[in-house]
Amino acid sequence: MTYTWLPEVLAEIADVAGLDAALKVAESFGGTRKQVPAQVPDGPHWLTDCVGRRAAEAICKHFRQGTASGRFGGAYLTIPLGPAGTVAAARRRMAKALLDGKSASEAARIAGMTERTAYRARSRARNRGWDDNQDDMF
Repeated sequence: MTYTWLPEVLAEIADVAGLDAALKVAESFGGTRKQVPAQVPDGPHWLTDCVGRRAAEAICKHFRQGTASGRFGGAYLTIPLGPAGTVAAARRRMAKALLDGKSASEAARIAGMTERTAYRARSRARNRGWDDNQDDMF
């Protein structure tokens, strides 16, 4: 099945691990950059915690890269936001998370927005104070 309606990285994840896995990754880590190892490590890992071991193995196998020495290495992926909801709701979640003292990375995950957006929002809030007018924040 093709997932042309999804961003490319999520479509690839859906092809190898299923649509449910792609949507879980987007919901949990959309807007952030994550390292996908060449092989799923033993013990807890963000990917296995998110999608389960079988799907994580398929994702790792798909995205791993060959090295000059004939071994495999992992890859860094910028996880797209995917279908994360409305922009206004995401902005409210972002502002609340930042006001609650969350890091930019945590606020981005909570809001379903990018880390860069979180850094900009935090910087603007420091310079002008928090404002209910969301257009001024972003």
